[in-house]
Amino acid sequence: MDQHRETYPLQRPAAFQEWSPSIHYAQFQQVSTGIFPRRRLYNFELLYVVQGQAATTMHGQRFVIDAGRLIFLPSGIYHQNEIISQPDARLLGIHFDFFHELTIMTEADMIVNEEDIHPGKFAHEACSDMFPPLSSEVLYTPPLACVQLMEQLVQEFTMRRTGYELVCKSLMLNILCQLMRTSPSQSLAAASPHSAKLARLVEQIEAYPSGFWSNQSIADELQMSIDYSAKLFKQAIGLPPSEYVQSVRHREARRLLRETDMTIEQIGGQVGYPDIHYFSRLFRRHEGISASEYRKLSRIL
Repeated sequence: MDQHRETYPLQRPAAFQEWSPSIHYAQFQQVSTGIFPRRRLYNFELLYVVQGQAATTMHGQRFVIDAGRLIFLPSGIYHQNEIISQPDARLLGIHFDFFHELTIMTEADMIVNEEDIHPGKFAHEACSDMFPPLSSEVLYTPPLACVQLMEQLVQEFTMRRTGYELVCKSLMLNILCQLMRTSPSQSLAAASPHSAKLARLVEQIEAYPSGFWSNQSIADELQMSIDYSAKLFKQAIGLPPSEYVQSVRHREARRLLRETDMTIEQIGGQVGYPDIHYFSRLFRRHEGISASEYRKLSRIL
C-alpha cells in the first residue's frame, strides 16, 4: 500500500468564497508512446485525453484513460503516467492549486524532488459540504461544456492578454464545479433511450468536423424531426446542433493553426469553411483576433 495515500492530499474545508485557484501550467501536448517515471506533484493536475489512450498507475491500481476522459492527479500522491496508443496521444494538462498558495516559476517547482522534499509546499485540496472532494474519484468524463472551458483556459494561459490571471481563475472555478457535479458513473449512453444515437453522432461530428452537418442532416441521422432532434441535442450536449458543430470546427481550426503550417485557406477548407472570407470572419468573431494573429501569438508565447 502507498504510504502517502492516507497522508496526502492535504485537505482544507473551505466555503466556496474562499476558493481562489491559481494556474501554474495549461497546455496541449502531443506525447509519444511510452512509460514515464514515477513521480509526485506539489500541486494538482487535470490530465485530459483529447486523442489516443493513456494510463496512470496510482493507489496501486492502473487506470486506463480513453479519449474524452480525464484523471485527477492529487498533490503528494505517487503516480506513473503512460501513453498506450501508437504512435502518440494528444493531451490537455492543467496544473493548479485551490488557494493560490504556491509560487511556481519552473516545472521543477511542480514536481517533487524526492532527494530534497519540502513538506510545506504540498498544496491543499479545497473541500466543501456540498460535494465530495475531487480526489474521492480518480477518473472523470467531463461534459462538453467543461471541455470547452478547459480549452478556453489553455488559450488564455497561452495568450496571456491583460487580465488573463483573473479569467483563468474564473474558468478554473467553473471547471471544478462542472467536475464535482459530474458523477463518474454516469455516461451519455445511459442517459436516455436516444443517448446512444446522440453519442455516435457526436463522435462522427468530432471525427469529421468538415462534414455537412445541417439541422436537417442531424435530424436524419437521429431519425427524428428537426425541432425534436434540436431540442434533444441541446438537452444532452448543452448547445444547439449548429453551435456545437461550429465549436468543434473552431477548436480544430485553432489546433491546425498551432500545430501545422497549412495556409489559412487550407485550414478553413479542412474544418468545413471553404470560403476563406467567411472562415476569417467567424474566427475573428470567436477569438477577437485574426487567424494569422492567433497563429503568430501561439508560437511566440
